[in-house]
Amino acid sequence: MGKTTTTVNLAVALALHGNRVLVVDLDPQGNASTGLNVPHHAGIPDVYDCLIDNVPLAEIAQAVEGIPNLWCVPATIDLAGAEIELVSVVARESRLSRAITNHPETFDYVFIDCPPSLGLLTVNALVAAQEVLIPIQCEYYALEGLNQLINNINLVKQHLNPTLDVSTILLTMYDRRTRLADAVEQDVRNHFGDKVLEAVIPRNVRVSEAPSYGQSVMTYDPGSRGATSYFEAALEIANRGVMGGTA
Repeated sequence: MGKTTTTVNLAVALALHGNRVLVVDLDPQGNASTGLNVPHHAGIPDVYDCLIDNVPLAEIAQAVEGIPNLWCVPATIDLAGAEIELVSVVARESRLSRAITNHPETFDYVFIDCPPSLGLLTVNALVAAQEVLIPIQCEYYALEGLNQLINNINLVKQHLNPTLDVSTILLTMYDRRTRLADAVEQDVRNHFGDKVLEAVIPRNVRVSEAPSYGQSVMTYDPGSRGATSYFEAALEIANRGVMGGTA
C-alpha cells in the first residue's frame, strides 16, 4: 500500500523545506533505511538496541546523506527477534515512546515506519505516536483490512494511549484510468471526510525505481508526477499543523 514509500518521501519533502525530521525504521526488513541510503547491515547499531538494551536514540540515529535536517534510526535483521524478546521486558509497550521522549534534540516531525502486522513493535509505535497516517492503496482489498486496522488502533487508544488519533489518510497507487480507483476514492472520502488529504499519489514508475538507487523520488526525479504529488501531500500535512493540528 506504499507504507514505507510514503514515510520516506514525506520525510524527505518536509526536511527539504527546512523541518527537522526523524525517521524511525521499525520494520525488520529495513526498507525505510534502504530508501534513505542508511547502512543497516548486521552489526550496525539499530532500533533493536534501543528497545532491548536501552541504548539512547541519539547514539543510533544517522544523518541522511545529502538531506540536511533528516535523521534515520535504522532497522537491521536483529529486529526480527525483538517481538519475542519484548514479551518479558518491563513496560514493553512504551519502550519506544520513552526513547523518543528522552532524545536530547527536538524534531518538527517524527515518522515511525511500522511492520506490516500488529505485534509488539507496532504497538510500541502506536503508544509513542500522537497521530496515525494511513496510506490506502486504491484497490478493493485495501479497504477490506481497513476496518480491522482502525479497530486495533482504537484498542491501543482505549488501553494504552488515549491521545492517539487517526489524523491523516493518503490515497496511493491511484490510477485515474480505472473506475475502481475512483470508487475507492469516493468511499474513503465519504467515510473519513477531512482526514483524507486532497493530494493523491498516482501509480508512477519513478516512485518504484527510486529505492533501488537508495533515494527518495524527491531526489531521484524531482520533476516526476510521483515527486510533485508527495510534495503536495507534505505541504498539506505542514499546513494542517500550522492551522492548529498536532502534525
